[in-house]
Amino acid sequence: MCAYIKEDWQELAKKATECGSDALELNLSCPHGMGEKGMGLACGQNPELVENICRWVKECTNIPVFAKLTPNVTDITDIAEAAYRGGADGVTAINTVSGLMHLTPDSNPWPMVGTQKKTTYGGVSGNSTRPIALRDISSIAKALPGYPVMGAGGIDSGEVALQFLHAGATLIQICSAIQNQDFTVINDYITGLKALLYLQSREDLKQTGWMGQSPPKVYSVRSQIGKGLPKFGEFSKQRKDERKNFVQHIDLQTPPEPPSSPKQTTIPSVQSQVGKSLNRITEYLQLNNKEQVVAIIDSELCINCGKCYMTCNDSGYQSIKFDKDTHLPTVTDDCTGCTLCLSVCPIPDCITMIPRTTPYIPIRGLPPGTEVKYDDV
Repeated sequence: MCAYIKEDWQELAKKATECGSDALELNLSCPHGMGEKGMGLACGQNPELVENICRWVKECTNIPVFAKLTPNVTDITDIAEAAYRGGADGVTAINTVSGLMHLTPDSNPWPMVGTQKKTTYGGVSGNSTRPIALRDISSIAKALPGYPVMGAGGIDSGEVALQFLHAGATLIQICSAIQNQDFTVINDYITGLKALLYLQSREDLKQTGWMGQSPPKVYSVRSQIGKGLPKFGEFSKQRKDERKNFVQHIDLQTPPEPPSSPKQTTIPSVQSQVGKSLNRITEYLQLNNKEQVVAIIDSELCINCGKCYMTCNDSGYQSIKFDKDTHLPTVTDDCTGCTLCLSVCPIPDCITMIPRTTPYIPIRGLPPGTEVKYDDV
């Protein structure tokens, strides 16, 4: 990392190459006080500077050069295209997101510097940056098809690594997760990635909806007994009584059906996953608003916490009713499919989104000019 000085960039590039480096990553994005010094962020927010720096470095080295980009810009594709024009072999997306770390209850910042206890803005890393990273990587991959992108920003599992590949990353970079634990997490992520690729090869598992490393919910006949009854108070006792009565009449002599043989195809390669989601990532106006979904709540998995009702009532369309006796929620036809309820539900698969079968007619209040009488309110 240097200021915008050709001689400095080329001197560092030559020394790093002579040391036997496999590749160079140009830090055009560090926010930790470097913008004030004319380095890092100050260079990476200007397409002209990025293009020239990449060109300077490529003039004096024959190893791959990646420009590490900052997300703290209006459109990161403008910066990526500048690196491409400058001859960079690829880009790294993203570096940290500018933020303020912490303020203590007595109003002091953390970290605080000097006797005046001052702080400044720095870079936020880790999985909180993941949605920004996925947006920026997919934007670059769509703007520059085939251009190598090293994905970074919040990768903490094999599943998340696969998301970055699907968004268009051709290589994965991990830092915060290692600092939080140790280097052995990489072996865990590789194992997880292998498992996910294996699951893609099992046609029989696809049909059951097995999308990840945890099996999908499967209901047995026994699980249907007492369905729809809450799990507390007298309802819980009634549920247990129904299941007890069912168990007393189970036929234990009929053997279960033998499991079917697994139907497996070729396990896909990592390379085949790169950019797999790009054709489904688009602009809002390209979405089909007529193909709507609505929420459906599985009463058997519901723990009666009321989170779905609260978020729909306060931030959605008041389309969830909450029974005052059973505490079981139900979704009405007013649901717009916003998925707020799904996002706050603590139980996996308790709330799912299914296609709407009825026409949705939005209610936008009273037409302009309508006279409102207080007696009617």
